[in-house]
Amino acid sequence: MVVFTEHLDLPGSWRAEPCDMMDHQQGFLTEAGIVDFEPFDVAGYFDDIAGMRAQFPAIEILTGAEVGQPHLHEHEFAAIVDLTEMDLVLGSLHTVQLAGVRAEPRTLYREFSPDVVLSCYLQQLDEMVESSSLFETLAHVDYAVRSWPADTAGPFDPYAFEDEFRTVFRTLAQSDRTLELNTHRLWPWIPRWWAEEGGKRVRFGSDAHTPHDLAAHFYEAVDMAEHFGFHPGTTPGDAWHKR
Repeated sequence: MVVFTEHLDLPGSWRAEPCDMMDHQQGFLTEAGIVDFEPFDVAGYFDDIAGMRAQFPAIEILTGAEVGQPHLHEHEFAAIVDLTEMDLVLGSLHTVQLAGVRAEPRTLYREFSPDVVLSCYLQQLDEMVESSSLFETLAHVDYAVRSWPADTAGPFDPYAFEDEFRTVFRTLAQSDRTLELNTHRLWPWIPRWWAEEGGKRVRFGSDAHTPHDLAAHFYEAVDMAEHFGFHPGTTPGDAWHKR
């Protein structure tokens, strides 16, 4: 079974610089430094899913969306796609509002103290979880850590931000939702703190943007989830849960 969760972000809603963008994203950056792109092609997405299902009938292929900043753009997203048609909806925070600027953490790290950027990210992530009900699973809680400027700030220390991470986990657990164990990079403190704050379910996501990365590091993620007391459900599509 595989789920393709297409990105659903609002065009024109954050600032960036060329060095922040991957090669295939350079065309998204306007002269004013705003990230702009075509809205989510809903019909094209479902056509592609139907084509893959026909080509690979032995594989259960599910639909999904990764909704960026769902607490800020609920009405705009509702006008683009009916999320109830998706098998899985992830919620994610890709951008942060800091000193009047909305940008990705990698952009803000060059302009502000990394500690301030990450603290703002986690505070706004908690606000997103608390105020939005559009998503069932919280994606890549460590998103801002990926671009942590270790060359200038030193190695990332999760324990310096333990209280902030635990606050997010506690808010998510109290809403009875699921945490994604994102295998882009595996951190044992994530499932441990999640379980300790009352988290009951996890899903595995490889954050793959190429076929080569699909389901990368899932064996290690499964071992980690089992170590912290999570067990598979009755079907492959079920989240892993605490007994």
